Amino acid sequence: MAKPLVAIVGRPNVGKSMLFNKLTGRRTSIVEDTPGVTRDRIYGDCEWCNKTFALVDTGGIEPGTDSDMLKFMRRQAEIGIELADCIIMVVDVRTGMTAADVDVATMLRKCGKPVALAVNKCDSVGPVNPDVYEFYSLGIADLFEVSAIHGHGTGDLLDWCLEQFGDFQWEEEESDVIKVAIVGKPNVGKSSLLNRILGEERVIVSNIAGTTRDAIDSDFENETGKYCFIDTAGMRRKSKVDDLIEKYSNMRTISAIERADVCLILIDANDGVTEQDTKIAGLVHEAGKAAIIVVNKWDAVEDKETNTMRDKEAAVRDGLSYMTYAPVVFLSALTGQRVDKLFNVIQDVHKQNTSRITTGALNSVLADATARVQPPTDKGRRLKIYYMTQASTKPPHFVIFCNDARLFHFSYQRYLENQIREVFGLEGTPVRITIRQKGDKEE
Repeated sequence: MAKPLVAIVGRPNVGKSMLFNKLTGRRTSIVEDTPGVTRDRIYGDCEWCNKTFALVDTGGIEPGTDSDMLKFMRRQAEIGIELADCIIMVVDVRTGMTAADVDVATMLRKCGKPVALAVNKCDSVGPVNPDVYEFYSLGIADLFEVSAIHGHGTGDLLDWCLEQFGDFQWEEEESDVIKVAIVGKPNVGKSSLLNRILGEERVIVSNIAGTTRDAIDSDFENETGKYCFIDTAGMRRKSKVDDLIEKYSNMRTISAIERADVCLILIDANDGVTEQDTKIAGLVHEAGKAAIIVVNKWDAVEDKETNTMRDKEAAVRDGLSYMTYAPVVFLSALTGQRVDKLFNVIQDVHKQNTSRITTGALNSVLADATARVQPPTDKGRRLKIYYMTQASTKPPHFVIFCNDARLFHFSYQRYLENQIREVFGLEGTPVRITIRQKGDKEE
């Protein structure tokens, strides 16, 4: 069952994202003293009185704007309002009531949802700030003085939210959700793919590079399982990043990779594997995440022949030679071609990334492998391998004990890794192998 949803709305630069981060207890939304930083709907969970509900941070609403981007942002905010059970409108006590505040309040009163007014930046404690009283003229009865920086007044605001949920039946959190991060350089179609999967305009799609700024979580469920898709900002080369907001976006993308179970590495079918693609894929590989290489915009490739896909896959494999384990999927987010095939592949690579193999099965494979190819020798001294065990998952991490780690040549380690992959089907996940010699303690 979906959690109750609270939308945080208001005009730009009143502190919506700061309040969202304070209530969720995480720095999910980028906070910067610049109007229009938040563009898409950003979701997060808030726990209060042992009850967990969802919050959605929205972009600043600019009534009557002619800017296409601001229109997109307003539409995202309107969708958040439509989906919400109740709404928190945020205003700024320092700047006072503005015409934009009046327009936003008028829009909210018409929506028919319970609305609370959070008068933000009341950072001092003590008597009520007299500047607060003018906001009663907005026609919203439930008014709260809050400080998004210090947390003052947020308890009363959260109590109000719980009251609006009525007799909602709270259930325990589900742990079988696969977190899937969609990563890649700018303009490869990450947001388009997310919208195609969800079947709705969840995030803003534009040809302007850098449209997506935050890491945006979206829950999705179908017959194959439950997922949380994380749309991330496109990562450019460091030398080209001079904007503070973009630096924050890159940090959010790296954080999204860290908390994901599976990463979809999007590549433009027309561009092929670029230097920046290899760097982004390297982050996924080093993090030990299950990975799928998604070649998007396949519909835009002209003059396709019988072997075009095979040749393109070979070129992708060559460009990402350190990720030979990752499956390659060709699709089109624009037309939806082959998008439905992603889910089974996600399930497969996640299963491999979390798989645990018994010590007995591992050592049986080890005995067979060493019998077929003898361990190497150096100056008359032969490598002796005693046994192997699995230390952890995500990714599968194996520890091999031997007589002398210096004799364990990299090529022989790669040979054993390939044997493990072949026997146990670990074709969609990195594999970590640690070599320990006699006398080392097993962790």
